[in-house]
Amino acid sequence: MDVYDYKGIKEGKYAQGEIEAINKDEAAYKLRGQKLIITSLEKSKTKSIKEKIVEKKKSKNIGGKVPPRDILIMTKALATMIKAGLPVLEAIGMAKEQVNNKKLVPIMEEIYKNVESGQPLSESFEKYERNFDSVYINMVKAGEASGKLDGFLVRLVEVLEKREKIKSSIKGALFYPIILFTIAMSVMILMLVKVVPIFVEMYANMNVELPGSTKMILGASEFVRGKGGLFTLIIMISLYSLHKFTMRKNYNYRKFFHRFFLKMPLFGNLILKSILARKALIMGNLASAGVNLLENIDIASTVTDNLIIRESMENIKRGVFSGTDLSTLYRKETIFPLTFAQLVKVGEKTGNIEEIYSSIARYYEDDFDNAVAALSKTIEPIMIVFMGVIIGVLLLALYSPIFNVGSIIGG
Repeated sequence: MDVYDYKGIKEGKYAQGEIEAINKDEAAYKLRGQKLIITSLEKSKTKSIKEKIVEKKKSKNIGGKVPPRDILIMTKALATMIKAGLPVLEAIGMAKEQVNNKKLVPIMEEIYKNVESGQPLSESFEKYERNFDSVYINMVKAGEASGKLDGFLVRLVEVLEKREKIKSSIKGALFYPIILFTIAMSVMILMLVKVVPIFVEMYANMNVELPGSTKMILGASEFVRGKGGLFTLIIMISLYSLHKFTMRKNYNYRKFFHRFFLKMPLFGNLILKSILARKALIMGNLASAGVNLLENIDIASTVTDNLIIRESMENIKRGVFSGTDLSTLYRKETIFPLTFAQLVKVGEKTGNIEEIYSSIARYYEDDFDNAVAALSKTIEPIMIVFMGVIIGVLLLALYSPIFNVGSIIGG
């Protein structure tokens, strides 16, 4: 049986994929039976669906999950060598020799064998979807289709570098506050478990009336050291496990949290700006390769797992089908800032949509960098004060009875 690539509309939504059939007529008949309005149906040049499934199953046993940093280094080496004029196969062979990650080495060896046997580079990468996402695959496909693989690999390196930069910026902004918070919590627990019991014995022998704050600290210590601490830990672990399970299984619960992430004070705006910067960068690169708008929107939506963004992109894609301007569709989706829609409108009017997307990416990257810097300046003093207050309250509550005794004796 042959494989046919199809695109169309199903229940008001854009749909695309592959279907096996004896001929084109049977493929069309099957798709109409699925209530699909066909907009494109062509015989696939790739392998059959069953062969792809078998190959993907085999590929899962090769290598493993590779850190994004190692994927970036390999891609940069590959881009440099192809740009220098080396044939693709030779470039892959040389890039393979420079790979140090033990999980990536067997993957690169398989990719080399596949390309050597005549398989397209994008299809070879596609088998290892755990390490090469849809953005990666489609950028390589765009390079192959346009005959400018070297240029698109350079752009892909830029995309991966921006992604890593955003991750490291967020980690950098959070690292110091998290360390301070961890130290504060560790000191508090250590004092409740090791230090407070000493004061319990001391105050029991002194036979003095304890202030309310001291009683509260002593009670907290007894709770933490007893079954209460263990019970609280078990509850926290159970709630976390339940949260992770529900996030995987329940769409509405996942959507609720994804909306919450975008609305979070301080961090929500930061997350949105990072997504918009990556999305604009990818859409600009794909548009310059001649990738049609619907596929471009589809690929760009994979830059994030956030369901709010993805649903908005799906709404925009449906609007494109009906002939509505892209800028108007972005304006309707409240998750996208008005600036984003206005810049896209400028691109539509001037016909330079690729350049506009690059400008949008730079705009939100700069905005993101400024937001990260501002966040660092805001959080660090807050965490220092928090740490001081926690330790100060503990010490004051523990020593206040001693001060009271001193004043009574002095009187």
